[in-house]
Amino acid sequence: MIPVIASAKALPFSDGSFDVVVASDVLEHVPTPVREIVIREALRVARNLAIFAFPCGKTAHCADRALLETYAHKNLEIPIWLKEHMLEDFPEHNLFAGIENCEVRDFGNESIRFHSWIMRMEMYYMFNYATQASIRIAPRFIESLLRLLDRAPYYRRIFVLRKTQSQGSGRETDNQA
Repeated sequence: MIPVIASAKALPFSDGSFDVVVASDVLEHVPTPVREIVIREALRVARNLAIFAFPCGKTAHCADRALLETYAHKNLEIPIWLKEHMLEDFPEHNLFAGIENCEVRDFGNESIRFHSWIMRMEMYYMFNYATQASIRIAPRFIESLLRLLDRAPYYRRIFVLRKTQSQGSGRETDNQA
């Protein structure tokens, strides 16, 4: 892999340069008025798919605000990513509603309750040590446990945008009955 430093608003690649473009935990750090530009630019350089994953909505933002308050209360250094999360509202579920020529599917990821709990527990050295040991000793068990805990309400959502030939946007979601 060759690292490239560029603005997400103007990627230095030709149209359709990549089969898939992934922007994970990016959009919540992008100013609200610029998000649509970043999305369109990712779609421009994607040949088939663009995948976006980010903390989504007011409830997730409130969870991170409470986490920031916990750091401050404990007089711990607040991580830069958490400070940045407070600068803008998180993108909402309908962020991709106006995107044309794409089928949009979305999936919940990471329970808000679990996210809040794990972020607080990571403040303790022994918890981190025990977690790393557990992952090395019983990775399948830990994976099964994480899948069991992955339920609504979600902290993060994953949006998969598949380019289509037709006009308009199809939309499937795991929230629809």
